[in-house]
Amino acid sequence: MLDRRRVVAGLVTGLGATALATLVPGELWAAAIKPDDGSVLLVIDVQNCFLPGGSLAVKDGEQVVPIINKIAKSFANVVMTQDWHTPGHISFASVHAGKKPFETVDLAYGKQVLWPDHCVQGTDGASLSKDLAIPQAELVIRKGFHKDVDSYSAFTEADGKTTTGLAAYLKAREVQRVFVAGLATDFCVAWTALDARKAGFETYVVEDACRGIDTQGSLAKAWADMDKAGVKRIQSSDIA
Repeated sequence: MLDRRRVVAGLVTGLGATALATLVPGELWAAAIKPDDGSVLLVIDVQNCFLPGGSLAVKDGEQVVPIINKIAKSFANVVMTQDWHTPGHISFASVHAGKKPFETVDLAYGKQVLWPDHCVQGTDGASLSKDLAIPQAELVIRKGFHKDVDSYSAFTEADGKTTTGLAAYLKAREVQRVFVAGLATDFCVAWTALDARKAGFETYVVEDACRGIDTQGSLAKAWADMDKAGVKRIQSSDIA
């Protein structure tokens, strides 16, 4: 992965700024992003069930933790989310006779991917990773606690109308920019980013601070949907 500051620093040594500007793409030449009081970092579902040994482990999911810990130091505002399912949640394959995890069913609110039982309320699997070190986190949003509807997004449940209240909270705090990191890129991260755009926030996904599940082309579709919606894709090194 290209680190723009190293590229710029190296080129500046041998070139003047004028010459450099003609050779380096604008996105590399741009200044790093500095979060301010109008910015929030949303840390999505970094829970034991999604980490190694968990019932719905995301490949390399543990790698996001040190990256998130590092970038969180730049944010005065941090909100975290937890999947918080009831036993026998409608999104679990185990409650649909003859169905297996990662198959889909049609429910009242649309198509639902079925998952292994995960993040059941009060279990260790639902706990946030003990390796997260973000003492300034001001709010934890629990989602997916309604038994008959799933909830990927930090803003709105899968029915598209039941809100978590997060948008109103952020607007009351005069937040304009939302930065999203966590698990998994193609589901809870993407749905959160898309809903952030719908709510009118300038939205960034920190790509190297996320990992995806990628079932049936879901990762490519998620990025395409986010690009179309105007979600900006950045790296952790882009944050000052």
